[in-house]
Amino acid sequence: MSDPTDRIALVTGAGRGIGRAVAVRLAAEGALVAVHYGRDDEAAQSTVREIRDAGGSAFAVRAEFGALGALDELWRRYDEGVAAVRGGSGPAPVDILVNNAGITVPRGVRDLEEADWDRLFAVNAKAPFFLVQGALPRLRDGGRIVNVTTAATRVAMPVIAAYTMTKAALETFTVDLALELGPRGITVNAVAPGYTDTDINPDMKVPAQREAMAATTALRRVGTPGEVADVVAYLAGPGGRWVTGQRIEAAGGVRLGL
Repeated sequence: MSDPTDRIALVTGAGRGIGRAVAVRLAAEGALVAVHYGRDDEAAQSTVREIRDAGGSAFAVRAEFGALGALDELWRRYDEGVAAVRGGSGPAPVDILVNNAGITVPRGVRDLEEADWDRLFAVNAKAPFFLVQGALPRLRDGGRIVNVTTAATRVAMPVIAAYTMTKAALETFTVDLALELGPRGITVNAVAPGYTDTDINPDMKVPAQREAMAATTALRRVGTPGEVADVVAYLAGPGGRWVTGQRIEAAGGVRLGL
């Protein structure tokens, strides 16, 4: 794997929550971080400022997954951002790719509309697939891919069935990629968070709901984005060099019993 101070990481959905925590952690370990986001300019710039204020290096990359031409836009902005920091021209390399961006629609089988299904799969499954496809010629040997999925692929949660299906697809993709990219020393793993204190989950702000979530975990609390980022950073670093094709839950032992 390349020198930690020479690595370049692309973290999708890094304006807030788990993605932000991952971006901050990787930057603290010396990587230049491309902070991808879809719409919220201020959130992304806030992540970049946090990294820079701590002495790290980062730039924002806007591309709305699911929109026409989004990935072409992403790579164009990525190349511009790397060139502005490191110099050079042409396609910039990638050492760490974290597929974190995702959306959810909390509707069960009876209520989910076809347009919701299409958008869920476009953002959560199609975008990571073709992002990886575009990254393949850029990924340096010994690189890392980490796909952020969900602990819900292991348990039944009918209200987010379609969302969970998108993440199950990403977990299957993880295993396939690990086998394909292994000869190049590139590891590919999935990190599956459970109940995590982010603003994507409004129930976290309701004390009774939060307590109910905490009660389902072995550790009797909800997790933090930083705790998920710890696992991602391990897999993205030298310590994770012999781990590939794995799904690792960062969920505090959620729903281990009946």
